Amino acid sequence: MGPATITRKGRRYVLVPIEDYERMAKMAPWPPVAPDGTSDAIEFARASIARTLLRDRSAAGLSQQALAELAGVRQETISRIESGRHTASVRVIDKLNKAIHAALRRRRRQSK
Repeated sequence: MGPATITRKGRRYVLVPIEDYERMAKMAPWPPVAPDGTSDAIEFARASIARTLLRDRSAAGLSQQALAELAGVRQETISRIESGRHTASVRVIDKLNKAIHAALRRRRRQSK
């Protein structure tokens, strides 16, 4: 079964729970697409990393501040990465990834 939809004035809309909408509204926007179908690769990578970080951090139940403390980075760094305004180094992404996975493992152990 597909998502719930409604039609208003000839346009179809998908209905999503408010929590999903609020999460999506916080995501970094995708870069514009040129008439030839291309977009800036760096901007696309920033948006992709931003969306993945936001999704994974939320799944781990971490605030930006909590993740920053676990990963040993500044909260402002996480904010800039999640907004797509900053290109994170491989070192920082690795720190964030390790901290998120550690938090997820703790959550799983606690829920058992």
